Amino acid sequence: MLDLSHLKVLVTGGGGVGVGAGVCEALDQFGATLIINEKESEKAEQAVKKYRNALPVQADITDEAQVKRMFGTIAEKLGPINGLVNNAGVGLTKAVQDIEEWEFDRLYSVNVKGMWLVSKYFVRQLLAHRIPGNIVNVSSVHGFASQPNYSTYASSKAAVEGFTRAIAFELGRYGIRCNAIGPGYVHAEQNFDLIRKWADDPEAWAREFKDDQQALHHFIEPVDCGNTAAFLLSELSRSITGQTIYVDGGKTIMLFNRNYVEPKV
Repeated sequence: MLDLSHLKVLVTGGGGVGVGAGVCEALDQFGATLIINEKESEKAEQAVKKYRNALPVQADITDEAQVKRMFGTIAEKLGPINGLVNNAGVGLTKAVQDIEEWEFDRLYSVNVKGMWLVSKYFVRQLLAHRIPGNIVNVSSVHGFASQPNYSTYASSKAAVEGFTRAIAFELGRYGIRCNAIGPGYVHAEQNFDLIRKWADDPEAWAREFKDDQQALHHFIEPVDCGNTAAFLLSELSRSITGQTIYVDGGKTIMLFNRNYVEPKV
């Protein structure tokens, strides 16, 4: 089994369900020390109870003063850390002509600015201690291809992938790697509210989606994303940097859906 007991990994937005929870579950299983960040301290404190070795840290990642303070707290309790998963993010499903400026600013503030701020202070402490480290950014299939009403979200995830490639090149000489994962539809309760915007039965919609819109006909679980993040944080991926791995059941390789190209059986 993969041994990540040497890693101390900060996971932003790790206190909820979905991908963040899957990342924490996998890293905990492989023995890493977790630092779970949430904007609300109570949420972080509740999350760490599920894991063997985890520290809660509160910070609004869009506020530089709070991010700086968070890294100070981590340093006091754990010393330098060597892993970061930029998981925190928000979504928006709205026609481009109807998006309000505050909605655009909020989404980019979390999805892009927050990722940059946390990465900035993570890299600073790596360089100060002259140690290598790894960053995994959570993107989305929307960073590769999208659909109507996702322009703001999709463009923010494209920015995540561009940032990933750029800093991977910039920081490689210091032994710092940066990669991204791009989840497709992840079968988690948090996605059902979104699905209800266009489907009365989220479970039925999800079953049809996996059978028609994915090359692989099983649900993508949060821990599938977590296992991919664990691989990218480990020495098994020591020669991989600047890449995005799509954890999407093959969604992004399909030119047409199955109903279009395959006879019913």
